[in-house]
Amino acid sequence: MSDERAVTSYYASRPTLRVDGQVHASLGQELLQSLMVEETTQGLFRCEANFGNWGLQGNEVGFLFFDRRILDLGKPFSVEFGPPDGSHPVFAGRITAIEAHYPPARQPELLVLAEDRFQDLRMERRTRSWENKTDADVIREIASQHGLTAQVDVDGPTYRSLAQLNQSDLAFLRERTAAIDADLWVDDRTLYAQARSRRSSGRVSLSYGRSLFEFSVLADLAHQRTTVHVCGWDVTAKEAIDEQAGESAIQAELHSRRSGSSVLGQALAARHERIVLAAPSTRDEAHRMAEARYRDRARRFVRGAGVAEGNSRLRVGTTVELSGLGAFFDGDYFVTLARHTFDLRDGYRTTFEAERPGLGG
Repeated sequence: MSDERAVTSYYASRPTLRVDGQVHASLGQELLQSLMVEETTQGLFRCEANFGNWGLQGNEVGFLFFDRRILDLGKPFSVEFGPPDGSHPVFAGRITAIEAHYPPARQPELLVLAEDRFQDLRMERRTRSWENKTDADVIREIASQHGLTAQVDVDGPTYRSLAQLNQSDLAFLRERTAAIDADLWVDDRTLYAQARSRRSSGRVSLSYGRSLFEFSVLADLAHQRTTVHVCGWDVTAKEAIDEQAGESAIQAELHSRRSGSSVLGQALAARHERIVLAAPSTRDEAHRMAEARYRDRARRFVRGAGVAEGNSRLRVGTTVELSGLGAFFDGDYFVTLARHTFDLRDGYRTTFEAERPGLGG
């Protein structure tokens, strides 16, 4: 047994499931066939849980869940993984769909689909505008309209005008946070918006051949740019706007690695992107747009996807330190997707996607 596994505390890998706030041991321990929880930087985490739906109820054998006593549309549904004295939540939401399966060679099954509280924002489509507001102001207002508490830590200018044009509240908030280089997510009844550079959901170390079962990674110059320019017109000053962002915008995240834009310039040629449809009204607004667009491209220079032993601490926003991959690809990555799965064959596993702006070696 490797040293890494020798220090692991062993426990049953089946999840703890709560419905309407109550733990139902039979759901997770006896009836659960498979489970998937997925979260991304886009928010709206989702869960799929498949249960056997046939057995003994009282003195009769029949369907287990059609009495609506445990599983029903709209009920709160949450998932935790880990030992009884230290389990970690990986999902909290509500049941939004129920699907039944009647296969030919095994018992009937019931598939429960659940989404987090962003489901409310996805269902509400509006056209409206804000005057002289910051993105933080708008985020807090929309959160309040849906009964959510807002925790906002973002940068950005005060806009003369912001418009939501036939968009869902969720789509609009995704658009706004992308424009200011921030992530958006919800945890139970709290909405979070935080600048990507300040987001941290802890740290996890994985080693290839031990806790990291497999990993594929790509360093790709196709979408890299040397600089990004954002153009517009300042109505007050009556002058053209042309702001640019380059490697200095991502320097703090490189940690002495080679950025995609520097490799692009050395290996091929300088490549520049000019954005003319964003219509910023001030230089500050244009500069922040340029930096956000540059960072978004730069962070996707090195992207990977892996499968690890089940780890409830491996979440979106986690810094995952990977080893055993060689000089190019060892080191820290930012997790952009985490998918926690359980089934009767493989038990608990965590699939993840991660990215970083620099290449080692």
